[in-house]
Amino acid sequence: MPIRRQPPGWKAAVAGGHEIANHSLKHPCTGNSPWSRDNALESYTIDQMRDELKVASRRLEVLLGVRPKIFAYPCGQTFVGRGSQTRSYVPAVAELFASGRTWLDETANDPEFCDLAQLACIEMDGKDFPEIKTLLDEAKENGQWLILGGHEIGASDRQTTRVKMLEKLIPYAKDPANGLWMAPIGTVGRYIHDARAKRH
Repeated sequence: MPIRRQPPGWKAAVAGGHEIANHSLKHPCTGNSPWSRDNALESYTIDQMRDELKVASRRLEVLLGVRPKIFAYPCGQTFVGRGSQTRSYVPAVAELFASGRTWLDETANDPEFCDLAQLACIEMDGKDFPEIKTLLDEAKENGQWLILGGHEIGASDRQTTRVKMLEKLIPYAKDPANGLWMAPIGTVGRYIHDARAKRH
C-alpha cells in the first residue's frame, strides 16, 4: 500500500516499533513479467538502481521520520542488465543498507554464514500454521534464521498472509517454551553483525 495514501497509519506503525524497509521507488522486476516490461531490471544500470534506492530512502525519511536500514528486493531479484552486461546490485544494497532480503527462497539462513545484504526469505502468503510450523521446526533444529515474507494481510486472497495463520503463529513464537526468537530483520541482523564483530 503506498505510504502517501495513509501516512497517519504508517506513522503509527513506526511509533509502535515496526520496522520500515526500502522496497525501491518503481518496484522494478524482470521484464518477463508483462506488468514490469516498461520498468524492467534488464533495462537498469547499477547507477540507476543506486540512485532510485537513495531517493526512496529520502522520501521515506521525509514522510515517516525514519531512514530505512533494511531493503526488500522487488520480486526477490538482485540483478540489473542482460547477457554479458548483467550485474548484481547486491553490492549497492550492502553499501546503502544494513540488511537486504530476497524472496521465494527455499531455505532459512545460517547465522554463521549468511550474507546480510542478500538474506533468504520464505513466502508465508497462502500458508496455514501447520506449514509454517514445519518451517520453524526445521530452522530451530538446524540453528537457522527463518525469515518469513508476505504481502497483504487478510483472509485468503492471492499474495495474502492469512490472519488465521498469524493468530496461531504469533503466540507460538512468543511462548518461551518453544525456544524461538521473533524479531524484525534489522534487530536480528544487528545481533549477527555485532556477534561477528566481537570475534574479529
